[in-house]
Amino acid sequence: MSFDPVLLLGGSGAIGHQAARALKATYPDLPLLIGGRDLTKAQNAAAEFKGAQGIQIDTTSADLGLGEQKISAVVVLYHDRSLAALRFAQSRGVPYLSISSGIFEIAPEIASFMQSPEASAIVLGYEWLVGATTVPALHLSHAFSQVHEIRMGALVDEKDVGGPAVAADFEHLNHLLPAALTRRDGDYIWREGDEAKAVFSALDGSEITATGFSSIDVVGLASATGATSVQFNLGMGISSSRRKGGNFSTEIILEIAGLDHSGQALQTRHAVVHPGGAAPLTGMGIALLLERLIGLDGKPPVAPGLYFPYQILDASHYLARLAQEGGELLDLSSS
Repeated sequence: MSFDPVLLLGGSGAIGHQAARALKATYPDLPLLIGGRDLTKAQNAAAEFKGAQGIQIDTTSADLGLGEQKISAVVVLYHDRSLAALRFAQSRGVPYLSISSGIFEIAPEIASFMQSPEASAIVLGYEWLVGATTVPALHLSHAFSQVHEIRMGALVDEKDVGGPAVAADFEHLNHLLPAALTRRDGDYIWREGDEAKAVFSALDGSEITATGFSSIDVVGLASATGATSVQFNLGMGISSSRRKGGNFSTEIILEIAGLDHSGQALQTRHAVVHPGGAAPLTGMGIALLLERLIGLDGKPPVAPGLYFPYQILDASHYLARLAQEGGELLDLSSS
């Protein structure tokens, strides 16, 4: 079965490269359009992949400058303040995935969906590394009859820079929203100042100084599990693998507390790790979402609607792909 090209806007950056690599690893014949403002950069990025083409995008045009070019899905890898790509996707009736907006910036996308709810599938892909926390956390929550608290600690190695676009996104988010959306005892609050400071233990037991981060993971997991307390803390430093003398990696600590299926208190602690760092894990999540959104796996495409990534991604498939890439979901409960 043949598919129209997937349009990767901002695809010449580090995340775009990893998303294209992950897609081509499973679907080598899938055509890609690497779109950007700089045609030369887009063409150079596309040259690395068979069946990819670099194109220049015009966000002032309703068709993005693509004319009658057919598209199977639109992926936005930067903060698109104009929502030109979303309007384009809705006009073509194709799935749309965006990964770079903050939790406080989703109102325009939600409004666009509410205006045309049957136009296309829209994925708010702002979960940390596009599902790397929520998918494993929901998988682990099956061990509980009731989930009371979820604590997420993401460690980004200081050498895992991810490219200028990623750095710009973080600067933008931290500048506009220094407070951290958190659920505490059933209420949504904003942690700021000293209250936003946190410490969590890394994979190797090292204490990581962290700060509360307003990730959409908080509201997604609270809604999906019923947990009355959910928080996300972000720390930068030396990853456990590099502290042991190896290369940097990315790691996410997931701590869940509640009741098991016999009604007894249960606390678990796990780590999601990827040896390549944040960008490959993000690219993997994007590729798996596109696989389901347009039916690359032979299953029916996702119906029009508004989705979190975890509502589309299958946990067993996600974890199997993570293992194929050298990543792991590690049980740290006994350590």
